[in-house]
Amino acid sequence: MEPISATLAGIQLVSASVKFIKERISDCKDIGEIAGQIDSLFVGQKQVQDASNRKSGVGIADQFGVHSVAKEMIDARLAAEKLQEVATMVDMRFGPGTWKGIVDERAKRIQEAKEAAIAARRQARLEHEQTMEMVKNTLIVCAFVATVMGFTIFMFLTLAQAATLFM
Repeated sequence: MEPISATLAGIQLVSASVKFIKERISDCKDIGEIAGQIDSLFVGQKQVQDASNRKSGVGIADQFGVHSVAKEMIDARLAAEKLQEVATMVDMRFGPGTWKGIVDERAKRIQEAKEAAIAARRQARLEHEQTMEMVKNTLIVCAFVATVMGFTIFMFLTLAQAATLFM
């Protein structure tokens, strides 16, 4: 997806989420009724941020042109403005600090997910290293056994040939 279309999708998602929340906030009984739209709001904001950060495959003129830079800045500010608008609505409806609690909990869960992914990669790497060590040890033992068996067979054949010569 090109940065411009990603930005548009992000802004549209933010706008649609804000519209839905505005329409439903006054009559919702708990935050769970609008939680999906709050998630969409965060996803849309992340798309806007990612689009402005990702420039692969885009020409120099597009990256640094006044139009591109201005559009990215305006879109990012619009998304932040809409986010602040929702924060105010949520705090007014459910009490001061509700939005901060949502944002803090989200950040905590994102951090926990990152840490879990790091731990899973570390565990997978450790298991891979253990498997490779086991394979290496198995190959060493097999090579040793094959060498001993080869030497034993060689000695047996040599002794058998020597015995036939002396008979």
